[in-house]
Amino acid sequence: MDGKRAPRASRLVTLVAAVGLPVALGGSLMAGVGPAAAQTSAAVASSTTSAAVASSTTSAAAASSTTSAAAASSAATTTTAICDDASHPALAARVSKGILAAMAGRSSVVGLAVDDRVSGLTCKYHPHWHFDSASVVKVTILSALLRKLQQEHRGLTAAQKDLATEMITVSDNDAASALWAETGRPSLRHFLDLAKMNETVLGPGGYWGLTLITAHDELSLLKLLTSKNPVLTTANRDYVLGLMAWVVSYERWGVPAGAPTDVTVHVKNGWLPLATHGWRINSIGSFSGHGKNYMIVVLTDDNPTMDYGVDTVQDIAEVINHGLNPGAASVIPAATPNRSWGVPDEKIPASLGRH
Repeated sequence: MDGKRAPRASRLVTLVAAVGLPVALGGSLMAGVGPAAAQTSAAVASSTTSAAVASSTTSAAAASSTTSAAAASSAATTTTAICDDASHPALAARVSKGILAAMAGRSSVVGLAVDDRVSGLTCKYHPHWHFDSASVVKVTILSALLRKLQQEHRGLTAAQKDLATEMITVSDNDAASALWAETGRPSLRHFLDLAKMNETVLGPGGYWGLTLITAHDELSLLKLLTSKNPVLTTANRDYVLGLMAWVVSYERWGVPAGAPTDVTVHVKNGWLPLATHGWRINSIGSFSGHGKNYMIVVLTDDNPTMDYGVDTVQDIAEVINHGLNPGAASVIPAATPNRSWGVPDEKIPASLGRH
């Protein structure tokens, strides 16, 4: 997308097959490897395979090959632990295994980040890979506008409040374009700097949906909105979260899947098909109330349809939500196709959005 992204999933599968590892382990083993590193790894894998064949008649070489394979298998197993929780290692292992199982066999390229302030569970999978934002960037737009007005000792006008409500709760694109322009690139960039969202790259011109985001940065944004900080006042943070809690029902798919029905879910989703790498399906959310305080970010592309991408996100979210809420009496069911599905989030020229 911008030269910073690791190899596509299809290349990983080729490498995995070459070294004889299971796809689920191999994909995790290669997670986060840059293009140059991937080429080096591929060369090493090819060399190792050829050497193994050539030395098959020599018992000493076979023993050496077995030792190397065992070491590789051990490394792969360690790498699959994408979740960590020093106080609850069994929970981390269970959620890690569930996430990998949810992604197995799917074409979706995934970046995710999880942080639970109560249990201490954190999960990271391709946290620094870039994805086109689609409408999840609307949370950043509103947050940046509020920061700008905060510095100027002003509040939102009635017109701006109407636009903000439309932009977040029903994902109105015209409202987003208006507030993107009103905020201005300097103030948007300033907010990203203050929020330490250093991996985010603003979309070109007025194409806010082509903003490049990472799971790491989106989690940083959610942390900012859900805790006291010098960037946004409590009133401004509560305003953003309040709108995210009132997103219309037909746009509340994604990370809410599997969460207890008695928690408050603040969510924003994005969906956008482009000529390369199919549908971008993204979902970010925070969960609070009844002793809960956690955040989930799942970003995807290479989805052949919107339904497919939503299924990927929801399968992952259900694993995380169930893991953090064992024994929940009632949970939010995975969403099914509705009137907003299949309609692009923003009209993007064919010459843009390629990566």
